[in-house]
Order: sequence, then structure tokens, then C-alpha cells
Amino acid sequence: MSKVKLGIIGIGNMGTSHIKNIMEGKTPEVELAAVCDIDPERLKAGVELSGGAAKGFAAFDELAESGTVDAVLIATPHYFHPPMAQKAFSCGLHVLTEKPAGVYTKAVRQMNEAAAKSGRVFGIMYNQRTNPVYAAVKRMMEDGTLGELQRVSWIITDWYRTQSYYDSGTWRATWAGEGGGVLLNQDPHNLDLLQWICGMPSRITGFCSIGKYHDIEVEDDVTAYLEYPNGATGTFITSTGDYPGTNRLEISCQNGKVVTDGNKLTFYKNHMPVHEHLITAKGGFDTPGCDVEEIDVQGDNPQHVGILNNFAAAVLRGEKLLAPGEEGIRGLTISNGIHLSAWTGKAVDLPLDEDLFYSLLQEKIKTSTYQKKEATGVVASLDGTYGVK
Repeated sequence: MSKVKLGIIGIGNMGTSHIKNIMEGKTPEVELAAVCDIDPERLKAGVELSGGAAKGFAAFDELAESGTVDAVLIATPHYFHPPMAQKAFSCGLHVLTEKPAGVYTKAVRQMNEAAAKSGRVFGIMYNQRTNPVYAAVKRMMEDGTLGELQRVSWIITDWYRTQSYYDSGTWRATWAGEGGGVLLNQDPHNLDLLQWICGMPSRITGFCSIGKYHDIEVEDDVTAYLEYPNGATGTFITSTGDYPGTNRLEISCQNGKVVTDGNKLTFYKNHMPVHEHLITAKGGFDTPGCDVEEIDVQGDNPQHVGILNNFAAAVLRGEKLLAPGEEGIRGLTISNGIHLSAWTGKAVDLPLDEDLFYSLLQEKIKTSTYQKKEATGVVASLDGTYGVK
């Protein structure tokens, strides 16, 4: 195999973008062999974007069983990701899924088990992992430059969206159609990076405002408090109603702190570790002192194209995945934990009570406006089905 024959499932905004990247020659080891969408107009548009090179399928099962492709890229609404991935694995296909991994961890855990059983390559479109700024921070945490984590704070409020954005699709910002708001739509990348760099918290307390700025049934403003196994703490603040917004990640450790603001990375390097200075300093107001360094981060930031090329390399030559699909459950666990804490009014310990989260989510789905308006709803079951009913 010299190229991966890929089928793209879902010809919405992201599916269309992936088709364009492939057809523009940005993924030399990927051949667009098929496209799939239940909407005839979108399916037609996908085939046309491929210049007629891709075969069109209206049904995912038909594509998966056709032998036309080696792999699929799933770019459908969130609920469909796990069951479609499981079907693809059962057909011997490699899978790259868009974020989030799913809506609830119980389904994602089943997807991960199917991936392991299949032996196929499984990736997730965590394209922010290709950003050299975040990669540099991860290296500094892993190689001991920063020392032990004390505190992390991420303010990510530059997701401003208008009511028109939410009104553009009846499935948007509904429990039945999307499974959540800013946490499920905009924040999966940030929550992934948070755990990728700092590790998983052990306890989560979440506060979610439902429709604070928009006429929607899900959260558009969130503040979460995180506690880590070593006693470190964190805050995660996000919104689609702030303007101008902020994207600032600050990580404080024993040897100093790093701050990212956009593509800028600043390292405040302590002259000695905090825990040593606290004990040995003679003056009550002494400080360790620090040097401030603007780190010149080198490297490309290929984003979606980088993840797709890495996925192809993993399929063709066994190269290591930058974003293994199995890791998608981690950021989703934090997201589910924030929701569950907000719903119950209590702090949530990890591992997550997946059954409780699932049952409470189903209650919200039953009263979702998406079902009321459309008389249809996303199948959010655990029986491997997908589509609408």
C-alpha cells in the first residue's frame, strides 16, 4: 500500500475542509476514495469537491462493508463517533475520528475496547497537539524543567459565538443533538491539552451556566475547579459569550511557571525550587527570584493536515501516533466530570461514575428541544446503533 484509501464520513464544515486539504495535495499519502453523507445535497457536493474521484455513499454501513477504503475519517455529530468507529473496526478499517471522542465516556470506553480488539490504527483529530508552543510546554513538564505541578489555570474565552451561530442548525447546542455546549463543541482540544500536559485531576467541581448569554438549552459559560493527586489545583474558565476573549494558560511549578498567550511562551525560571526556598529563607518576605525568558518556539503548526499525515504514516509504516484515539476518553472524562458536578451540585471524584452520568444525560435528552422541534433525535444508546429515529 503506497497510499491510504480514505473515506470521509459527514460532509459538513470539517468534512468539507478535510476534502479540500486532500485534494489540494497537502496529504500526499492519503487518497480520497469515498465520501458519505445522509443528506443528498451534501453528498453530491462532497463528490464534486473530489473532482469525481471519490465514490459517494448515502449509508455508512454500505461504505464500511464495500471494500472501497482502508480507513475512515468520522466527521459526524458527536453521538455517532463511537458506534461508527466500532462498525469500522468490525470491518477491518483504520479509524480517525474528529473530536470529541463521544458525548459520554461509557460509549467511548466501548469504542476503545473495539479498537484494541481490532488491531487497527485508531487516531483522534486533536490537531492542537501539533502546536509547537503546547508541545514545548509538555516537554518542559516531562523533562523536569518545571518541576512538580502546583497550580494550573486556563482562561479560554475567545470562543465568542452569536445567537445566529446556534440558530444555524437545530441540532446545535442541544442535549439530544450535540450532547452539550461549549465543553463538547469548542473545548475538547483545550481539555485534551490540559490532561496531555498536566495529567488527569482526581476531583472536579464544576459550575455551568445554561444559556447565560444565548437562547440555548446547554452551557455557554463554565468555571471548573480541579484537584490533582499530588495536591496541586487548577481552574478552567470558558465561555462563548465573552468579547474580547482570552486564551491564557498558566502553569506554576516548583521551578517556576510558564505562560502561553496565543503563540507566545514565557518561562519564569526560579533561582531555586519553591519548596527549598520556603524552608531555608531567612527573611519573611524573601523570594527565590526568577529570570524571565521569552522562549523562541520553532517548528511548524500543521494542525489538521499534520494529524492526517501522521495517521497515514501510522497506517503505512507503523509510525507513532501523535494523538491516539484511545486518549480521547481523558479530556471527555474531565468534561463529563464538570457536567456531573454541576448537575448534582457536588464535587466529583475520578474515576467517574459513568452510569450516573449516562442516566442524568438521558433525562436531559428526553426533554431536549431538538426532539421537540424535529420529532427526531440522535440515538444515544449503547447498543451500537447510530443515526436518527
